[in-house]
Amino acid sequence: MDVRMNVSFSPPDVGEEEIQEISEALRSGWITTGPRTKLLEKKIASYVGTEMCVCLNSQTACAELALRVLGVGEGDEVITSAYTYTASASVIDHVGAKIVLIDTQKNSLEMDYDALEAAITTETKAIIPVDVGGVPCDYNRLFEIVERKKELFTPNNELQRAIGRVTIMADAAHSLGASRYGKMTGNIADFSSFSFHAVKNLTTAEGGALTWRTIKGVDNLEIYKKLQLLSLHGQSKDALAKTQLGSWEYDIIGTWYKCNMTDIAAAIGLAQMKRYPKLLEKRRKIILRYDEAFAPLGVWGLPHYTDEYTSSGHLYLTRVPGIKGEHRNDIISRMAKQGIACNVHYKPLPMHTAYKKLGFSIEDYPNAYAQFENEISLPLHTGLTGEQVEYVIENYQKIVSEYIR
Repeated sequence: MDVRMNVSFSPPDVGEEEIQEISEALRSGWITTGPRTKLLEKKIASYVGTEMCVCLNSQTACAELALRVLGVGEGDEVITSAYTYTASASVIDHVGAKIVLIDTQKNSLEMDYDALEAAITTETKAIIPVDVGGVPCDYNRLFEIVERKKELFTPNNELQRAIGRVTIMADAAHSLGASRYGKMTGNIADFSSFSFHAVKNLTTAEGGALTWRTIKGVDNLEIYKKLQLLSLHGQSKDALAKTQLGSWEYDIIGTWYKCNMTDIAAAIGLAQMKRYPKLLEKRRKIILRYDEAFAPLGVWGLPHYTDEYTSSGHLYLTRVPGIKGEHRNDIISRMAKQGIACNVHYKPLPMHTAYKKLGFSIEDYPNAYAQFENEISLPLHTGLTGEQVEYVIENYQKIVSEYIR
């Protein structure tokens, strides 16, 4: 194509339906946590197949509050991947526990499950696997591992005692709508935290949702109430409950946090939920077209659809064989000159200053580094036109072919 196009990496797909929902929320006079947030919680729970869901202001808040409900804190260890965004690990530090990072498998974005199993100790209370790009992790393998290690586990509180082993706490930031063995993410791990940030498949501008499987002997409503207390200053009634006639009085149960979702944000989410099946299908079509175009070049693409799982199609990650980091950066710059925004997912956590200060070194994570060194993420969003998809393909094929030997 001779005409230069501008192709954004991942703009939000919002339109008149979202604007209408926001307008109705504003006109209702209720703009903070209220009926729309409660409705969105019910719709997400129904969508993933859980009894309950809590919507908060970010996936990070969801993951942190899950750790707090579980009683994870000082003296405990929580395991996660070295190949992820900081939110997967920072929440462990927030609650005072020790971060344990695991390298990826060779030529894979998933954690090395053998290394993960070896890392479980008597202090391990949770594992945070990461559904990178929208592809669900091998949760069957994860549950087998924690079952084998049950004899090492000592619970901190009644919830941990009911679970009876290390908790699987999925970072499902990318994977709303994905499934493995026919079961939806959000209802596979013990707890799952989703992101509705502006760049995600489904957005509320900022926001997130926490879902959990029913645990034998535990009342889901009690978990929900605890999460509500933790997310709203420990206040015994939310603002909606306080508006009932004669119901102004409340108690402060604990000196906790402030991370609730607003009804304005939920309004966007409600409109997005109506459109979500079609949004997922469009992502699928773009991914399959990319796969068809790049496989002949020998460019690796994250497998999104297999007999075992269906991805949410959040990111299109590629790896260009034989190149180093400087070549990868050259390719991204050359694509930018053609108006195409690319990205990298991810710079491994041990390469960042904060994690170096915690004592991590990238030399201990060779597979994660190898993934990073030649990874390039291409634009993948539902605003892409067919012409833009072909423009990305044409330019990527042309530029990358010069670097493949």
